[in-house]
Amino acid sequence: MRVMLAEDSTLLREGLVRLLAEEGHEVAAAVGDGDALLAAIAAAGEQGPPDVVVVDVRMPPTHTDEGLRAALEIRRRWPGVGVLVLSQYVEKRYATELITADTSGVGYLLKDRVAQVDEFLDALDRVGAGGAAFDPEVVRRLLAHSAHADPLARLTPRERDVLDTMAQGHTNASIAASLHISQSAVEKHINAIFDKLDLSHAAGYSRRVLAVLRYLGT
Repeated sequence: MRVMLAEDSTLLREGLVRLLAEEGHEVAAAVGDGDALLAAIAAAGEQGPPDVVVVDVRMPPTHTDEGLRAALEIRRRWPGVGVLVLSQYVEKRYATELITADTSGVGYLLKDRVAQVDEFLDALDRVGAGGAAFDPEVVRRLLAHSAHADPLARLTPRERDVLDTMAQGHTNASIAASLHISQSAVEKHINAIFDKLDLSHAAGYSRRVLAVLRYLGT
């Protein structure tokens, strides 16, 4: 396969170049930041884009998420290019966007996995063939993130209206008058809110306080 690398650590970059060459892959470019990787792909000429890019997440100039943003741009501009992301950490926001957009030809490995040469090469082959390769720890973190997603997303629009009015300090009777619904309907909505926010077993008036705190904390 033709491969391009973006890794700001010279030692790791050169190590990957040697490893890939020994495995029979052509390393068409090895650069130190995301912009240089995008430029290398754009300047590929008659050979065209590589089969796969291997890109670090945190690179110059800010060492935050340059690599992931470059990966997303590559997926947008050259959808046929496989993208294998390497990271010291699980960057949830961009990892989720990368994975959920299209899992064909996408991989995300923690850098510790690169030391397991066979696993790294297997992931590279899978991504190059249009498959997916996700580090088990990445999957675990993203699943944990999904499991703890915003609980307010579970509320219906009417339940959110009730909670919004409750957060303003209104009583049930006042909420009913404000939303032009019956007081019994308000009570049903509030009980549903408690259930969806896992507050059903909280005692007494504290449930209202806890629900409002959840709401104000989002």
